Amino acid sequence: MAETEHVVSIEFDSREAGETSSGTTEEAQTQSISTKTTTLEAKFKTVIEAEKNAENQSSTPKIQKVVFLLRNTNEEYFQKYYEPRLVSFGPIHHGRERYDQGENYKRLLTSKFIKDSGKSMKDVYDKIEDDIKELRQCFVEEVTKKYDDNDLAWMLFVDGCAILQYIYIFTNHKFEESSIEGDRVYFAQKDLFMLENQLPYRLLTLLISLSNNKNELEKSIEKFIKEQIMVRPQRRKQQQDPNMVVHQKHIHLLDFLRTSLLDGQRSKVHKQKKKQNWEFNFSVQELQAAGIFVQCSKNKNSSLSDISFTTLFGCLGYLSLPPITVDDSTRSKLLNLIAYEMSLDFTNDYGITSYISFLDSLIDKADDIKILQKTKIIKNFLCNEEDAALIFNDIGTDLVPNFQIYSDVKIQIQNHYNKSIRTWLAQKIFTYFRSPTLMAFTGAFIGLVLTATQTWYAVNSPCDDLYKSLVLNLTGKR
Repeated sequence: MAETEHVVSIEFDSREAGETSSGTTEEAQTQSISTKTTTLEAKFKTVIEAEKNAENQSSTPKIQKVVFLLRNTNEEYFQKYYEPRLVSFGPIHHGRERYDQGENYKRLLTSKFIKDSGKSMKDVYDKIEDDIKELRQCFVEEVTKKYDDNDLAWMLFVDGCAILQYIYIFTNHKFEESSIEGDRVYFAQKDLFMLENQLPYRLLTLLISLSNNKNELEKSIEKFIKEQIMVRPQRRKQQQDPNMVVHQKHIHLLDFLRTSLLDGQRSKVHKQKKKQNWEFNFSVQELQAAGIFVQCSKNKNSSLSDISFTTLFGCLGYLSLPPITVDDSTRSKLLNLIAYEMSLDFTNDYGITSYISFLDSLIDKADDIKILQKTKIIKNFLCNEEDAALIFNDIGTDLVPNFQIYSDVKIQIQNHYNKSIRTWLAQKIFTYFRSPTLMAFTGAFIGLVLTATQTWYAVNSPCDDLYKSLVLNLTGKR
C-alpha cells in the first residue's frame, strides 16, 4: 500500500498546478491506482506461470540456441565450433548471407529427394504443412516466432529433404552425381551435428514415410550415425515390423548421436553409496606409476559408458576404457553434445559431460596420449599427440559432471592408489616382468622375492649376519 500511496501522491502533485477541475484530479488518481494494481497483478502472474510451466514442462527437449553460459566464450571460438560453416538447417541461422551458397546446395538435394521419392513436390510439402503446428512445438518459441506457418513449412520441407538426401548419397558414396565438391561435403557433415542446426526427428521420419525409397533411407541414416559415434557401434535389435518407421523416440540427429554414444540410453540413474568429497585427478602416467594400467575395453559393443576397474593378484590394477577416434570433427561434436546436455529443458544425467571430464583428468600431457594410443584406446588422426591432448584439456575446462557416474570406478582407483605396499609391489613387478620367456619369468620371480626379503631384513635388522650376507650377494648388492 505504501508504494501505491506514493504513486497517487506524485500523480496528484503533478496535476495540482495545472488542473482546476477536482473531478479530473480524482479521475487521475483512480486511473493511477488501477494501473499500478494491474502492473502488480501481472508481476504476480509471471511467478505463478513460471511454476506452472515448470510442472507442465515436456520431458522432450526443444530445439534451441546454445545456452548463454557457452555463448559468453570468445566470439571467434563460438562461431567456429557452435555455428554452421557451410549450410544452415532450421530457423536459428536461416536467411544469413553467409549461408546463401548452402541454400543452393539444399535446393539441389531437395530436387533429387523428390525425384527418388516417387511423389510430387506439392504432395510432400502438403504433408509438412498439415503437420506444421506439431513441428513448430519441437522448437522453443523464440526461434520460430518470426516465421508464419507457410514460411516455416517451406523451410522445413527444403531442409528436411536436403538432409535425408545428403545422408543417403554420403553413405552410398554418390556425391559425384550431386555436383557437390569434396570440401563442401566435409563441412556439411560437421554442420549436421551443431545444436543450433537441428531439425525435429519427427520431420525426418515423416519425410521417410512418404518416400518409395523408405528402406534405403532408414538404412542410410542408421549407417550415417554409426560412422559418427567415434566408438565401436552397438548392435541394435531389428525392428519386428519392417514397415515401421524407425527412431521415433529420437529428438534430432544430435540426440541420436548422443544415445548411440551412451549405449542407447538417453538417461540413466546412478546411485552413489556414500558421498566422496575428494576430486579425482590422476593422469595416465600417475596411475601407471601406482600399478594401475589402462587397457582398451574388450567389449565388442563398447560405448562411452563402458568404463571399469579390475585388479590382478591384489596389487595390479587395470582401468578399462572404450576406444575413441579423434579427428578434426571430434572437438565440434563433443562441444555441441555438451551444449545439448546443458539445455535448460533437457533432463539428463550429463553422460557425455561426465565422460569428457573423466577423460580430461587422465590426460595431462602428450605422453598420456601416447600411452592411450599404444593401448588402442585413442585412434588419433590428428597431426600429433599435443593436439589430441589439447582437445580434451580444452573441452574439459570448467565442466560440471555428474559425480555419481563412474563413482564406483573412482573409489576403487583411489583406494588402490592409497595403499603404498601395493604400489611398491606393482612397480617391482612392472620392472622385473618385461620378458615373456620362461627364464626371464623365473629370474624375475626370484629377484622379486629376494628384493622383498632384503627389504624386510633391512627394516627388522636380523641377527643372522650370514643369512643377511647371502641375500645381499644373491641380489648383487654390496
